[in-house]
Amino acid sequence: MSFSRRAITSALFAACGLAVLPAQAQAQSIKVGIVGPFSGPFAHYGALFKSGAEAYVASQGGKLAGKEVEFIYRDTGGPNPGQTRALVQELIVKDKVDYLGGFVFTPNALAVAPLIQQSQTPTVIFNAATSSITEKSEYFLRTSYTLWQVTVPLAQWAAKQNLKKVVTAVTDYGPGLDAEAAFKAEFGKQGGTVVETIRMPIATTDFGPFVQRIKASGAQAVYTFLPGGPPNLGFVKAYNENGLAKAGVQFLGTAETDEFDLQKFGDGAIGLTTAFHYSGAHESPANKQFVEALKKRDANVVANYASVGAWDGMHVIHKMIEATGGKRDGAKALAAARGLQWESPRGPVRIDPKTRHITQNVYLRKVEKQGMQLVNKEVQSFGPQPDFGLDAAK
Repeated sequence: MSFSRRAITSALFAACGLAVLPAQAQAQSIKVGIVGPFSGPFAHYGALFKSGAEAYVASQGGKLAGKEVEFIYRDTGGPNPGQTRALVQELIVKDKVDYLGGFVFTPNALAVAPLIQQSQTPTVIFNAATSSITEKSEYFLRTSYTLWQVTVPLAQWAAKQNLKKVVTAVTDYGPGLDAEAAFKAEFGKQGGTVVETIRMPIATTDFGPFVQRIKASGAQAVYTFLPGGPPNLGFVKAYNENGLAKAGVQFLGTAETDEFDLQKFGDGAIGLTTAFHYSGAHESPANKQFVEALKKRDANVVANYASVGAWDGMHVIHKMIEATGGKRDGAKALAAARGLQWESPRGPVRIDPKTRHITQNVYLRKVEKQGMQLVNKEVQSFGPQPDFGLDAAK
């Protein structure tokens, strides 16, 4: 049996012990709830989501499809599924948002999937990178990436560099396990061997013991995944201080040289190799426009994968608003987003009509110093890449 959004909203009000308000005429403004960490060690994600989303609306003259946009921000603080679910229920029931966006951590996104499905609220994932997320609700779309998407081409490249033995070292939660599985599967197909798999607790701050295991493994390289922020800095610091580069253990990663933290690494980051879908140094008119729009809003904001995920997420929401005339119609909005193509600051992209995940170029990047600044220099494009993870799970 299908339920209308109004019926589900009424049920949610009842569950919360609140009276159901009479139906209101469609408001002229569009309400967009942005969910992410705005406090704590991962607060930079929330700030980058806010900058990217607001800069996009400003770049469109302050309105989307002729409609005012009202952003409502909610702070998860970090990986906190229970609190995230409560916040999203409040956004749907009390604030009556038309669209949702954000979500840094996979457990938080998975926790709200039933609410999204029941309320038929189009929800754009700006970051959370586990492949299975978009399968949990047909109203999820993603404008970030998945670990399978960026890792498979990196594993293929590593094999072509005559690397035969690699250690994987990942944070022990959804995206990390995806990263480990993707690298191990593809590197094995290419004839390589993962000699050891290391899983690191998400709350760890001491990476020395893990790096020592890598050094003792006899591997030629380490493939790593860590959530952005303090873990990246800690791991790279331990990698350098324990002499892995000097020992010939090559660093392979994805977002570990994120622009938000890059200058903090110092020259020890030069030469670190990653495969990713975006670099702040990407050369294109669309990226130039994006960077200028961010700087116009805030001179200190960083163009990175979080801010571009929010910018592109708002582009998708913009097209859904156009298609629905600003009215609440989840099915019509999703139909407009499926197969959507545009020129992103990262390059040409497309929302896959089946998976609702973004297909995009993945680039091999090496950290270089340009003047006084470290940059992720794109040295090779692997071309358009889908999400390989969903096929791998079948």
